[in-house]
Amino acid sequence: MCGIAGAISFIEDMREDMKIYEKMQRALLRRGPDQHSMTLTREAALIHTRLAVIDIDGGRQPMSFGKYTIVYNGELYNTDELRKELSEDFSFDTHSDTEVVLKSYIKWGSSCVDKFNGIFAFAIYDEQEHRVFLARDRIGVKPFFYYDTGKKLIFASELPALLEHPDIPHEIDAQGAAELLLIAPGRTMGCGVIRGVKELTAGWCGYYSAEGLRLWEYWRLRAYELHESFEQTAEHVRELVLDSIHRQLVSDVPVCTFLSGGLDSSLISSVAASELKKQGKTLSTFSVDYRDNDKYFQSSHFQPDSDPEYISCMAEYLGTDHHWTVVDTPELIAALDEATEARGLPGMADVDASLLLFCREIKKHGTVALSGECADEIFGGYPWYRDKDIRMTDGFPWAQSTAYRKRFICNDYAAKIDAEEYVYSAYRKTADYAMKLPEDSPLEYRMREMTQLNFHWFMQTLLDRKDRMSMYSGLEVRVPFCDYRIAEYLYNVPWEYKDYMGREKGLLREAMKEWLPEKVLWRKKSPYPKTHNPAFLEGVTAKLRDILDNGGERLTQLVKREELEKLLRHEEHVQWYGQLMNLPQTIAFFIQLNYWLERFDIKLT
Repeated sequence: MCGIAGAISFIEDMREDMKIYEKMQRALLRRGPDQHSMTLTREAALIHTRLAVIDIDGGRQPMSFGKYTIVYNGELYNTDELRKELSEDFSFDTHSDTEVVLKSYIKWGSSCVDKFNGIFAFAIYDEQEHRVFLARDRIGVKPFFYYDTGKKLIFASELPALLEHPDIPHEIDAQGAAELLLIAPGRTMGCGVIRGVKELTAGWCGYYSAEGLRLWEYWRLRAYELHESFEQTAEHVRELVLDSIHRQLVSDVPVCTFLSGGLDSSLISSVAASELKKQGKTLSTFSVDYRDNDKYFQSSHFQPDSDPEYISCMAEYLGTDHHWTVVDTPELIAALDEATEARGLPGMADVDASLLLFCREIKKHGTVALSGECADEIFGGYPWYRDKDIRMTDGFPWAQSTAYRKRFICNDYAAKIDAEEYVYSAYRKTADYAMKLPEDSPLEYRMREMTQLNFHWFMQTLLDRKDRMSMYSGLEVRVPFCDYRIAEYLYNVPWEYKDYMGREKGLLREAMKEWLPEKVLWRKKSPYPKTHNPAFLEGVTAKLRDILDNGGERLTQLVKREELEKLLRHEEHVQWYGQLMNLPQTIAFFIQLNYWLERFDIKLT
């Protein structure tokens, strides 16, 4: 796991910008605190910072073989199989997956990505052919931002590193304003928010050469007929999930797990604990809670019960070495700025900040953790999959707040942005992109759309969050449910199977029932925990009040002051982004937005 960056040009001499590359590298050191290096040629600057997980001594980068040099951020989970297949043509000097990726490209060219099971973003420079091959994993777990000046291509794992290059404009235009105020914390796939900055889309790859940048899609969710009984499907799911978890436990450093007491993290922890027990080891598990949450927690439709009871049940059931991180309100508010720094954009407010603090504590004990993200998107766990009215709503089910959001856009941008059209066209484009079959029933047709919408939008927001908040502390977090084989298969499983017994993720529960106690197996879904302490609302209100009273000029060039004042009076309680962002989080979002505009010296155009 690493940070990568670089600049490629077939016109300018890349060796002349050493100080710039050092700045870009420093911006990525949190992602890769163990080793850092770079390779400079006339055409290419390839920059790397490394978090050493596999082959600590042998996996250094940039890595070269003959005329090829790679910078790679990721983890392959089928390294052994590929190394065996490649051994007919190559000998290997290391045990690292980096060498396997490089030699896979040498053997198979751009089609090497079809061979990979893993999470990755990489660039391979071919000195002889004068071109660079770029690729990003199928699901989009690992990031890859870039900017094409017309004379050179500049890329980096994160926006803050990219912004260290003087050719990148620190500007947002009307599209950037629309992304920040109408879409955020989500982000249109491929959009980097900063003017001209793009992100290589998940499942895409391509070449950059003197002829320019040529990209193509190498993977997507495809529809096909599934001819399996429910029992066969459950068995298939069990095999896929177990295989994914087992593959992702491979590491040369200790592995631990997140444990929320919910279905997904509990399943991963159970399988991991069993595997480590065979090796005579005890699994370390980690949970987060908030000071005084037991006092202020109130049951709701979205969060019927709190986590601690179920976490204790699982930790005892598995016999893990369990660790608690308890976050207090003042440190949560203080971490809003740092979470913005980590994401490189304003994000999910306290949901980001608490994860950042949580990952910092986990890093004190280990380097690799497994987490349960993405099971809800793939297995249909969210309320909007199962509520008949919500799922048939023509629009993003988690973001029905466009009319509210557009009120915040300053008049200069409001005149340039058709808010409803911007959001609806983004929704419609994704829904239409979902592959369907002619024989799909109206329900199956819509559920394919719902899966694609969640896959391209909600899931990407959570994956961005998990990558940035964890890597900011040099913690690698793996997500077994993001195995592309699981996603491909579940896309074609009938909804009645997924909704087994009328329960969210009923199929997953049935398939994995032997791994959990009944109490946890059938627990109603509960979202990522957030603070219920009224002191958080009071604290963020005071902080935004201070911003408006003592500056905030950039914020109020983008956001209407009168709407911010109204927000601070707590007159309305509108969900900004699903159940995760209500009034306190909306206020916190604008605190993050203000910090981002000032920290990165963003100009409005």
